[in-house]
Amino acid sequence: MASISNLKDQAKVWEQAERWQDMALCMKEMVEIVHAEHEIGKLASEERYMLSVAYKNMVGSRRSALRIIASVEQKEADGSETRQAAKWLREKVETEMKEMCDEVLELLDKFLIPSVHNADSEVFYQKMKGDYLRYLAEITDGKEKEDIVKKAEESYKKAHETAVAYMPPVNPIRLEVALNFSLFHYEIRNNPTEACRLAQEAFDDALAELDTMQEDAYKDSTLIMELLQGNATRWASEN
Repeated sequence: MASISNLKDQAKVWEQAERWQDMALCMKEMVEIVHAEHEIGKLASEERYMLSVAYKNMVGSRRSALRIIASVEQKEADGSETRQAAKWLREKVETEMKEMCDEVLELLDKFLIPSVHNADSEVFYQKMKGDYLRYLAEITDGKEKEDIVKKAEESYKKAHETAVAYMPPVNPIRLEVALNFSLFHYEIRNNPTEACRLAQEAFDDALAELDTMQEDAYKDSTLIMELLQGNATRWASEN
């Protein structure tokens, strides 16, 4: 069995090589080893970030592929060979994406969320859980989707409430929670009013405390603030 240090080094190399599946395997094994050594899945902030990067890129490439495939399906005539091929590919990619999301959610529920020991890890893992449930909601329907959406909202709400209670408004993780929670309301709940409120509130709160922002977080925080403001402006114009 590889050591945590070796797995971390390997994961960093895989990240540079953009071998996201190999990176994810390293991080998954790291979580399981840490749990087996009775630390119950406690990862340092850098390790949490690496776990997130690996799976985000794996799932992100599938989400992008599905958008392209959906566009092809819509353009092609019913019964055409191209449309049939696109349907087959969509189902294949959806299956891959579901397996990846389920894997992340199992790590979160079994190891990581039970191990939370401070506000940072609570917010990070609950936001991550909300994200992967949101991705699942994009490729499901009916009662299954309703259940997934409910769980996603619960996780985002926990992350948002904890972030507001314990993190400054300019904290990049708190801002990212607001960004993703507002996207959830807009894209999944079809509620642009609530999405706009969340995004605008997060932007305004951060802007009011911009002078307190730590230098190492400035780039990340201001980038997310720009996204929040852009989304809020666009969504407000749709109402």
